[in-house]
Amino acid sequence: MIIKKMILTIKQFNMLNITDNRIHTNINLEQFPALAKVEKKKSGKVLLRLTIFFFITALICMFLPWTQNVTSKGNINTLRPDQRPQSINSILPGRIEKWFVQEGDQVKKGDTILFLSEIKDNYFDPDLLSRTQSQIKAKELSVSSYIEKVKALDNQIGGLAVRRKLERQQLLNKLIQAQLLVTSDSIELEAAALKYSTASTQYDRIKKMYAEGLKSLTDMENRELVLQNSLSAKIAKENKLLASKNKVINAKIELNSIDTKYQNDISKAESDKYTALSAMYDAEGTVTKMQNQYSNYSIRSGLYYITAPQDGYVTRVIQSGIGETIKPGAEILTIMPVSYDLIIEMYIDPIDLPLIQTGQVVRIQFEGWPAIVFSGWPNTSYGTYGGKVYAIDNFISSNGKYRVLVAPDENEAPWPKALRVGSNTSNILLLKDVPVWYELWRKINDFPPDFYNGSQNEQKAKQ
Repeated sequence: MIIKKMILTIKQFNMLNITDNRIHTNINLEQFPALAKVEKKKSGKVLLRLTIFFFITALICMFLPWTQNVTSKGNINTLRPDQRPQSINSILPGRIEKWFVQEGDQVKKGDTILFLSEIKDNYFDPDLLSRTQSQIKAKELSVSSYIEKVKALDNQIGGLAVRRKLERQQLLNKLIQAQLLVTSDSIELEAAALKYSTASTQYDRIKKMYAEGLKSLTDMENRELVLQNSLSAKIAKENKLLASKNKVINAKIELNSIDTKYQNDISKAESDKYTALSAMYDAEGTVTKMQNQYSNYSIRSGLYYITAPQDGYVTRVIQSGIGETIKPGAEILTIMPVSYDLIIEMYIDPIDLPLIQTGQVVRIQFEGWPAIVFSGWPNTSYGTYGGKVYAIDNFISSNGKYRVLVAPDENEAPWPKALRVGSNTSNILLLKDVPVWYELWRKINDFPPDFYNGSQNEQKAKQ
């Protein structure tokens, strides 16, 4: 089809010259200067030369280097969390009594910003701290009293133990004496029994001899009297032995009784001691609780004055007026720190995430700063600033992209001092250098950019 169209075009041009009669031979061209200029102009040759020139220029441009890049919008933030704008909140509920600052003021760390007064009836007493301190001292004296009582009970228990030991030793001695007395009375009883047995034998012999007429009646009566005396002595010794045994039993009873008596007294004293200890521990717990309460009161009294947490500028006052009440945790104002390290937050698509590495070069165009940007030739751009990839988030953000932090490049010109947190930026992450024809071929085929290898670029730069 294209060849047929070219043939028809040539035929149309030949149709204009179907005869040998020419117009310019019958017309004086000097009478028509404009027609003379048109006839003399060699526009076809010029067009051909221009076409060849542009073709050669385009062919040369195809081999020029082109820097692959990933573009993204971003905003300025601070590197450290404590350098970002922060809100100052009220820890306590209170009523605004006096303001010491206004919007735009510069404050230093510890400067007073606002004074609040108390609105809870539990803390209305102006002498709350001194009264609480007096209560603590009274409780501490109560603890000391309980300690002294415990010491007295310990002494009492010790005295009872010593006394029980002495009395028990006394009763043991008495028991030993009674036991020895039993032994002595047993021996005497044995002797009396032996005498009675001897007297009984002698009486039987005398009685037999009296029956035979060998002894007189008087002898027999005397021997009978001796027998009765020995029997009486034996019975007496038996009574004495029983009395000694009763003394042993009585000593044992007294020993058991004294143990029981002192054990009861010691148990009662120990019970009183533990009662005093329990009361002492309760008093100590109360003292600790009151000391904690005193510390809370003391800290609370210092929170009536709201101070600046760091050096900065008062940017916006949220609560206003005098006499208005605020709730605990309510925002009062915001402060922007004086000194801060800027960083850029930009978001890239997940498909471009593998191409980004820490330390990668970034060209930045700040909003409000004029710039001429050629994304493929960053060295020819004007008005852009340098940066390096500082960190890359490992988790995706709520907008479906990954956040990349860009810090200033120390080898480039410093960022403008007039930059403010929150300003927008246009960022170009520089990747691999390739020819223009390769980039066009990649775009036509919708291929992703090549992986950026910073180590190879550093080796080339060193070479």
